[in-house]
Amino acid sequence: MLFPFFLVYLLSENESIFIMKVSVELTLSPLQDEFRAPVIHFIKKLRTSGLIVYENPLSTQVYGEYDRVMEVLTNEVKEVFDLVENGLIYIKIVKSDRHEYEPYF
Repeated sequence: MLFPFFLVYLLSENESIFIMKVSVELTLSPLQDEFRAPVIHFIKKLRTSGLIVYENPLSTQVYGEYDRVMEVLTNEVKEVFDLVENGLIYIKIVKSDRHEYEPYF
């Protein structure tokens, strides 16, 4: 593939569309005693988004087309922030789809 961070759709012999793919790492930290329910709610909403979602004890990774990922995150971060008194979210965005990455060592 010429551009690992793009999907290329050929419309015709002379036209194509480049779709940017991203990988996002999220860590949600409600700053309150009851933190489990908002985190679980957030992850469950991401799971139903149609995006590729991987979870581990420290963070959640989301993979997909840039515009769709940003749309989902905009909506779901706002919703979870409405559920908590105080909170923060760390977001790392990589311009490529890394969901198939495997360490080489």
